[in-house]
Formats: sequence, structure tokens, C-alpha cells
Amino acid sequence: MKRYLIKGIQIINEGAIREGDVCIEQGRIAAIGQALPKAAGAIEIDGSGKYLLPGLIDDQVHFREPGLTHKAEIRTEARAAVAGGVTSYMEMPNTQPPALTLARLEEKYAIAARSSLANYSFFMGTSNDNMEDALVVNRHKQDICGIKIFMGASTGNMLVDNPLALERLFRDSEVLIATHCEEERTIRANLERLQASGRELGPEDHPIIRDVDTCFASSFYAVQIAKRHQTRLHILHISTAREIQLFSNMLPLTEKHITCEVCVHHLHFTSDDYARLGYKIKCNPAIKSPENREALWKALLDGTIDVIATDHAPHTLAEKQGPYGHAHAGLPLVQHSLSLLWHCHQEGRIRLEYIAQKTAHDVADCFQIRDRGYIREGYFADLVIVDPGAPNTVTTSNILYKCGWSPFEGFQFPCSITHTFISGHLAYAQGQFYDDVMGQRMTFNR
Repeated sequence: MKRYLIKGIQIINEGAIREGDVCIEQGRIAAIGQALPKAAGAIEIDGSGKYLLPGLIDDQVHFREPGLTHKAEIRTEARAAVAGGVTSYMEMPNTQPPALTLARLEEKYAIAARSSLANYSFFMGTSNDNMEDALVVNRHKQDICGIKIFMGASTGNMLVDNPLALERLFRDSEVLIATHCEEERTIRANLERLQASGRELGPEDHPIIRDVDTCFASSFYAVQIAKRHQTRLHILHISTAREIQLFSNMLPLTEKHITCEVCVHHLHFTSDDYARLGYKIKCNPAIKSPENREALWKALLDGTIDVIATDHAPHTLAEKQGPYGHAHAGLPLVQHSLSLLWHCHQEGRIRLEYIAQKTAHDVADCFQIRDRGYIREGYFADLVIVDPGAPNTVTTSNILYKCGWSPFEGFQFPCSITHTFISGHLAYAQGQFYDDVMGQRMTFNR
């Protein structure tokens, strides 16, 4: 494996920004310091005017393979992730067939091993009747990121709404449980009420159908079960101010049993944007009113919300068209999450050190990921170089998602990702991919 020496770069890591050099050898960070000597055969990269961050770890993506590869593939979306500074991801089980057994899960790992440029892990899926299969994960604690439970808004046979099944999963799981929380009964009642009006539903109705009460009721239920059984619970894509009261910033992250995530689209868009973007920003849970976005930002910055992710969920443009019942929920984001957060930094919303913390350090701590998420000697060299002096406009020609579109088309981000290292391999540099080495399966300290 090649050696690299990154010289004179601004290193964003563990709450500080310091100029220095980083040496990469044998896939890991060999040294961090000032004026490091160049080892024989090392490739030198000039970091002047640029920043080095630990690669983003996205704990919630949908790469659609197997079965839904007209939307996306592990190969295409992992490349988009790498070009956007995401070096590792955890992928969801609602593919076709869904990953409801260890055999199905390992099929996905095999696909990633031969085609994923980024590092990877996959969640075990659950249904009302696969308890034995799901809990097999207990015997694979160090190799699988966790169990995913759809407590609403599910795909296919993956809605878990049987109280006995939920109790058993929360009681017996020895690994992290990640939940999608929306209460199905409230969704149906809201939808029926609006349909009874006789008017055609539009994108702006989505946050009314999947409203604040829908999210809170389900999240509250999950938290109560988790407290009863001392479950390691992680609630995904928090989208409402009301849900925030269910969580705390009183303990260090490593001591929390109940944690939560916010996604970049809930930090950026509001319900005001449906008029401009329509069904392109239809997602579950819904993007809601501006006051909810502001509450999410406050909770993120005070440590109540633990990590930032994307919930990258691509569909074709044809699938995103109305009417309401036809337009699929989900949007592609993984290529642009770091650039969007850099834009938020320029707006004064978030410090660069906090971006590194919430997208890398805290994700690694939350999931107990082994040797990743920090710029530390001995850790895997999952690294991203950002040039803040090179603005980048999103166009159809530079979108890498297989679906071929983005809600940010025409938007100018204030930076460019110039280099991405995956486990010490230079996987992306100045617009070029180097896919002779694939990413690695993540492991966990459990």
C-alpha cells in the first residue's frame, strides 16, 4: 500500500484546528506533527490553504441493493459518498428481498466487499415474525452495526407493530437498536381526514399527514420500552421540537443508553421549501415547519442530539412525481452532506470542529466503531481534504447518484472535497476515482 505525507494542512480534530503534517502508512495514520520527514517513496500532498477532517461516518443510508438497483447500487452510491467526504456508512435493510436473516445480510456484505469504495456495515432488519433470525446478531456483536426496527412508515413486511415482538427485541438485543419512529395509526387518520375534504393532496400536505404528534408518539413509546429494558436505543432522523424533550445532554455520549440523530435535510429545509421543490423533498419523517428546524439546531449544538447523518434514500425522478400517493418518500444526499454543513458553517450556524465531532467522532463513539472516526496515530486513515477556496455548484453533470438528480441542483457550495482516503487508500482525488482497492467492513468494540 502507498505511503502519503500531507504537509502543512489545517487539521480539524477533537475540538481544535491546528496546522500540521500527517503521515499515512499501511492504511493507518503513522504520525501527526510538525515538519514530519518524508519517508522513502511517500507521495507528498500540499495542504496549504486546505483543511483535513476525519472522514464522515454516515449511520443511515439506503443504497437499494439488492432488488432496487434501478434507483441505486452499492457501487454507485459508495462512490458518491466518497466524492462527498463520507468514508464509512451503515446501510438499511429495506431492500428486496429485505435483510431479515443472517444469510441475506451476508449477501449484502459480499456485494460491498467487491464493489464499495467506502467502508461499510449493514443493519439486520426486523419484522413481526423474524425474532429468532434478528437476534442472531447477538452472536456477531463485533461485525454488525445493529438491528433496525421500522416502528412506522415501513417498506414491505418490515413494519414492527406487534407489542410482544417489540418487547422481545428491546429486552433481548445485546447490540444497538436503531428505530424509525412514526405512529402508523395517526398517519392513517390524518391521511383519511385530508382525503375526506375531496381536494387533491399536494407536497405541502406531507408534514400535516406525518405530523409532530406522529413522530412524538412513536419516539416516546420506543424510549419507554428502552428504559424498561435498559436497551441501547438510537432513534433516527429526529424532525420535531417536541421529540427533543425525550433526550438528554446531561451525560457524556459514551455513557448514554438512549441517543438520537438528526439528518442534514431536516437542518436545512423547512415546510416553506415545498412550494419550490415539491415532491423532491418528500421524505419520512417529513420536513416540517421552520420552528422545528430551529429547535433541531439548538439541540444539536447543546449536545442533546448526538450525531448528524443523511438518510440518503434515492428514487428515480419518475418515482418522485405526483400525485401524492405515487410520489416516493426519500431524497439523495450523501454526496453533498459535508458541503452542506460547510455552507452552514459559513452562515455562522456551526463551527468546523463541531462538524467533525458530530459526523465522525460522535458516530464512532455512539456505535463503538473500532479505530475510526478520529485523526489519531494508529487509527485507520479515513481522511478528507476540503478546499474552502474552491466553490462548487451542483449540476446534472457532476451528480454521481445513479438516480441522477439532487434537491441542490443549481446551489453553490462554498468548498470542494479534493481528496478522500479510505483506510489509507487514496480513493478519490481532484475528481478522479481510484477503485483498485475497495473499502473495508467496519468492526465494533463490543
